[in-house]
Amino acid sequence: MQQISPSQIVDMYNPEFDFNDICPYDDSLFQEKMRELVKEPGFLHALSYCVPPEAVEPMKEELLKITNKHDFQRQIMFPFLEMLAKTTTAGITLGGIKNYNSGLNYTFITNHRDIVLDASFMNLAFLRRGMPTTEVAIGNNLLIYDWITTLVRLNKSFIVKRDTGMREALIAAKKLSAYIHAAILHKGESVWIAQRQGRAKDSSDHTQESLVKMLALSGEGDFMDKLKEINLMPVAISYEYDPNDYLKAREFLLKRRDPNFKKSQHDDLFSMETGLLQYKGHVHFQLTPRINTRLDEIGNFRDNNIAAKYVGRIIDNAIHRSYEIFPINYVAYDLLNNTGRFALKYTQEDKEKFEEYIAGQIRKIDLDDISAEEQEFLRHMMLVMYSNPLINKLRALLGGME
Repeated sequence: MQQISPSQIVDMYNPEFDFNDICPYDDSLFQEKMRELVKEPGFLHALSYCVPPEAVEPMKEELLKITNKHDFQRQIMFPFLEMLAKTTTAGITLGGIKNYNSGLNYTFITNHRDIVLDASFMNLAFLRRGMPTTEVAIGNNLLIYDWITTLVRLNKSFIVKRDTGMREALIAAKKLSAYIHAAILHKGESVWIAQRQGRAKDSSDHTQESLVKMLALSGEGDFMDKLKEINLMPVAISYEYDPNDYLKAREFLLKRRDPNFKKSQHDDLFSMETGLLQYKGHVHFQLTPRINTRLDEIGNFRDNNIAAKYVGRIIDNAIHRSYEIFPINYVAYDLLNNTGRFALKYTQEDKEKFEEYIAGQIRKIDLDDISAEEQEFLRHMMLVMYSNPLINKLRALLGGME
């Protein structure tokens, strides 16, 4: 398909918006932006974590030879992600391929486990199968430095503007919705977006109604027609281990101590680094059928708030019933509920290793004066995190629509 520039999208689709400040960089700008990027000290510092010191200059030279996003992903990002997968996972698998039609472009809407790797590892799974990668929605709250913004836009990401005033937020939402519709209908790209802003700290994943309403701000027809034209496909992401589990438990404790506690930029950076570099065990992506047929079945509502609620429940149900459940999820459930309900799903060794893992993760929490009661609270929250995917899957399978 011939590349369409952001300005052409504006002209042919929605003249109200100029997408140049949020969309991935056009390939005509690729080499210019890459030349800027490789001069950035912050980027070079990050690059030194990925390659030996003697390989930094040769890598810069390789980057400067690349002319477009397609080659950048396949020549640079693909081997980098393969290295991450080899060193930090026990394997990445992709299921539900029968639900994917190469003749369509999709909005892949997923639960959110890792700040960086949810979309990256899904795109890696796609690259392995020769499938086109997606454009990725990323919040500007994570773009702490200008060079990070440049890097992600060179890597097919588009920007979700957050932390704006009420009027600006509505304009930004309309613009984001218009861009997603344009990317799918006119650029011939699929997009990835998380079902909610931020990760579910307790691993109980639920779609934000405001996200559904944002997706329906643009397009033709009524509320459901606008959603159908972007082919929403829920994708369930399952990580065996969450490297950030102890950081999430720490945040729960700090909010318990002080309800007004807020994370710092340093906290976000450390979470990103931890998620990238630490062990995740098995990682699985399960594609589910696009929800257009379900949208036809439920019909239209006079109230878009009610419509968004029902659409969110359809997405949640598809994700929940499609989780990959690992032995540690069964162990966590039984420990949390003081039961042996799922004892046949794991061995005594599985149980002992998981209990040792939980204790080890809690020991990483760098807070002073943690009482015995708070230690038990931390353990409880860790068990909740690993139990909730199983709990939600059981509810979805046994109860139909949740």
